[in-house]
Amino acid sequence: MSRAGEARRKTKETEVRVRVDLDGSGRADVKTGIGFFDHMLEALARHAPYDLEIAATGDLHVDAHHTVEDVGIVLGQALAQALGERRGIRRYGEATVPLDDALARVVVDVSGRPYVAFHAEPPTWQKLGDYDVALTPEFFRALATHGGLTLHLDLLRGQNAHHAVEAVFKAAARALGDATRLDPRVTGVPSTKGTLA
Repeated sequence: MSRAGEARRKTKETEVRVRVDLDGSGRADVKTGIGFFDHMLEALARHAPYDLEIAATGDLHVDAHHTVEDVGIVLGQALAQALGERRGIRRYGEATVPLDDALARVVVDVSGRPYVAFHAEPPTWQKLGDYDVALTPEFFRALATHGGLTLHLDLLRGQNAHHAVEAVFKAAARALGDATRLDPRVTGVPSTKGTLA
């Protein structure tokens, strides 16, 4: 059974194509035009581990907002397609990840019901290259909305914005990887209702 999904989105602001394989090895081919964001998406693929292909072009002469948000939308759509009816998955995942001074915790429910609680504000919001750190919640909100995820993201501590954002992405990757992993003991949809959402 293939657990891969592909989605595309084209607007006047961006053009995005995403392919994700939930049973991959952490391989990433990511090109968004935003160096730090590419680094975070590569970390997400590596630590899930998913195989991830992302090609995005956008109106970066305006800023990175449209590109970052639309990548979240399309990745969420591809993830939802790869999950299908969500049969046999573990459903829940949790990870706490350190990166030097930063410590982040992410808890996910692959419930089909989108919700984000984002409590991960680095002490100093700033730009990391062309990436505005304040776009981090926008990415995860779009991912959760279109992927049907309940996400709780907490930055427990961290002084360095690079470390803080990277710890959040890596914790999200580990939690998502665990939640979407197949569990041989789960024979159907992991819900007493018999359906998710």
